[in-house]
Amino acid sequence: MSRFGGFGGGNMQQLMRQAQKMQRDLEKAQEELRDTEVVASAAGGMVEVVMTCDRKLSSIKIAPEAVDPDDVEMLEDMIIAGINEALKLVEEENARVMGPLTGGLGGGLF
Repeated sequence: MSRFGGFGGGNMQQLMRQAQKMQRDLEKAQEELRDTEVVASAAGGMVEVVMTCDRKLSSIKIAPEAVDPDDVEMLEDMIIAGINEALKLVEEENARVMGPLTGGLGGGLF
């Protein structure tokens, strides 16, 4: 027997309740992020990328005038720019939603 009574039963139970609440809050936030989409555009709107905040592409739209068979490389660059912008928006949304729950570390963790 410890003369200090272990970890102090009441405090341990309170810590467990707080940990369980935090876990529920994190799961709720992750679900919210799965259901949230960001829309990013590049090249003056010629490429539009829709991505969920769990980093899954939903759609890519390309304006017909962006398609130049003689300059495929430019189209590829516009698509990359659109995807990168969408990822940036996803990171910002993740930080906004998860930050309060993870002490500001939520952007890159989930």
